[in-house]
Amino acid sequence: MLVPVAGAGAIGKYFYRVLLANAANGATTTRGEIKMNTFGAAVWEGGIKDGKGAISTKSGALDKYPYGFASRFEGKPGTNPEELIGAAHAGCFTMALSLILGEAQLTAEHMETKAEVTLDKVGDGFAITAVHLTLTAKIPGADQAKFQELAAKAKAGCPVSKLLNTKITLDATLAA
Repeated sequence: MLVPVAGAGAIGKYFYRVLLANAANGATTTRGEIKMNTFGAAVWEGGIKDGKGAISTKSGALDKYPYGFASRFEGKPGTNPEELIGAAHAGCFTMALSLILGEAQLTAEHMETKAEVTLDKVGDGFAITAVHLTLTAKIPGADQAKFQELAAKAKAGCPVSKLLNTKITLDATLAA
């Protein structure tokens, strides 16, 4: 993903600074743009219902972690793509909000986000039709109106939100 430096929003500027600081770890710069490369990988053996797969990430956070039809549709142990998308979206949104809060001179004492991903049958296949973010945050000095404004900004600006071609909703609760 390329993030233009000139005119970039808060999140883009943040990623620019972070990627410059981490250029040795795979980030490259080209004509004022930042490109970050990372990867996830999957291996699959067998048919759709009796087959088995394993998912890995560049960081090693997942290393040949099992997934399959049963873990995706039947609640069996293992992971599934929708769960991983939910984790990625929750993490990205929460980091984006932390950045936006900092720019508003606010710091979260605690934030917890859940991203509920909905997979529905659409036509002859399946599609992710919605993601619902549920955020609970304790942010000293924040009022409800400002909190809602900044949370909405993070929802719209987080790179994973931008990637997903689906309806994204948000319930944000400011804890006392």
